[in-house]
Amino acid sequence: MSRQSIIIDTDPGQDDALAILLALAHGDALDVLGITAVCGNISVKSTAANALKVLALAGREDVPVFMGAAAPLVGELVTADVLHGEAITAGWDLPPSAVEPRSEFAADWIIETVLANPPGKVTICALGPLTNIALALAKHPEIAGRLKAIVMMAGASQGGNMNAVAEFNVFVDPHAAARVFAAPVRKVVASLDVTKTLLVTARELERLTATDNRINAEVKGLLRLYEAYARAGAPRPLHDPAVIAWLLAPEIFAGRDVNVEIETAPGLAYGQTIVDVNAVTGRPANAHWLTGADKSAFYGLLAAALARG
Repeated sequence: MSRQSIIIDTDPGQDDALAILLALAHGDALDVLGITAVCGNISVKSTAANALKVLALAGREDVPVFMGAAAPLVGELVTADVLHGEAITAGWDLPPSAVEPRSEFAADWIIETVLANPPGKVTICALGPLTNIALALAKHPEIAGRLKAIVMMAGASQGGNMNAVAEFNVFVDPHAAARVFAAPVRKVVASLDVTKTLLVTARELERLTATDNRINAEVKGLLRLYEAYARAGAPRPLHDPAVIAWLLAPEIFAGRDVNVEIETAPGLAYGQTIVDVNAVTGRPANAHWLTGADKSAFYGLLAAALARG
């Protein structure tokens, strides 16, 4: 596998943090050019701070972090503070990093980085709302043709987690999602359809924390939230690491090319990803929609990365 250059656009978040650690553990396969923080799970100031904490934990504070959008394109920001807290709480409150975010706005840095690299070189890994990416595409539409792909955790075709049909990342900024899905760039989507199968049960918790090292000492704290759900008989999935896992091992996923449109009108379906799974609309496919994953292989990949320490 040739080394892939990636930008991680993210709103950490526990599962975002694990996704970043997974990418950094595979420096032989993934070159993390930078991390762009976006509002979503919590405020953009806090997501940037959390990204820096993860880099400090991994010993990779050489990776630059850029602060991006503080609000969605339209409307007020909806966050998940209750779940994630202001500083990745629920047992994982890392010391602040001594490094500050870079001064450049995230969307501008995305544009500069894509334009500075050869066409087809850079992949954006989108782990949060798509606001930063939509802003970059709006300012310089030509970057769509220079990207290798946008691989994202977004959407659902079988029921949402914010309303009956909408997934969190798209619900937070459906107008941004609509712009990204309309852009002429390859898109790979790890939606709730896939991530809901990647539940963190007691077995997976044991696999992820089996190795005693510096990073796993902190990861055990991170996973206390998931441990509580597992003990209550209601295990939760790890969403965002699926994006990085697909880059590293696409063979463990199944998928199909489909047309995806975004519902931006207020109402019961606000934020829905309308997925033409039966190809009845006649609209051209604009995304590769992942439909399944090998759970054992997924957790094996993540456990091996964390074991590296």
